[in-house]
Amino acid sequence: MRFRWFVVLGLVASVVLVGSTLRDRAPLRAEYCVANVNGVRAQVDLEQGRWSSLMAAIAQRRGLPPRATTIAIATAFQESRIHNIDYGDRDSVGLFQQRPSQGWGSIAEIMDPHYSTGAFYDALEKVDDYTGMKINDAAQLVQRSGHPGAYAQHENYARALASALRGYSPARFSCQINPGGVGSTTKVVQDVEKSFGDIAVEQDGDDARYPLTGRSADVRARGWAIAHYLVGNASELGISEVSFARRTWKASSSDRGWVKDPDVPRTEVRVSTN
Repeated sequence: MRFRWFVVLGLVASVVLVGSTLRDRAPLRAEYCVANVNGVRAQVDLEQGRWSSLMAAIAQRRGLPPRATTIAIATAFQESRIHNIDYGDRDSVGLFQQRPSQGWGSIAEIMDPHYSTGAFYDALEKVDDYTGMKINDAAQLVQRSGHPGAYAQHENYARALASALRGYSPARFSCQINPGGVGSTTKVVQDVEKSFGDIAVEQDGDDARYPLTGRSADVRARGWAIAHYLVGNASELGISEVSFARRTWKASSSDRGWVKDPDVPRTEVRVSTN
């Protein structure tokens, strides 16, 4: 009889332990990024959000207009679904399905999203009046695709993402993620510098601040471009919190998106990895 009681007590303890573990474990969220702009909801997966934000950052670093970002994102949507794939038609690889045999660079170079995006913009800037033509037509002049009208189907998504990621649609880009391990603020700062170039930053332990100066409209656009980029790369870099212009995004409550926060300054982007 005593043995039976031990068995029963053991089973009860196991049930309690399992129940407690399940309660303590937060349910996994669906992970995605989304830009809500002018009635368009452009939802993408985390990789697509990451590379779209990179295209926006590199265009800003080079002083290119937002339309260049729209063209790049629409092109990558058609060519690779904005995934950095190592296969494609014949020797095509990467985000834009660029071909080594056509002079785009080596496979290793093209598989580097920073390089491939820069190469795309190099070619786009050689297109006369690309800002004044249809997005599809500008993309086709760069890509020389066998499906010359295919880029048009991605224009609405590309415009919404470009508008938000270049900072012209404030607090309109967000990512819903499941927070992972603790990131490194040093790596975050290095990543931002690699993408945006040399911009002023102040680092203090797990926190970094990007103070912004200039005209208010420029500060707002540049600030939201950086803030949206950080959110787009939060899962990859282990970012826990991003704040700018009276708004805060937190990884732990990322399903809420950008939440009003009156304590956040309007001229400084803040990021934390703790």
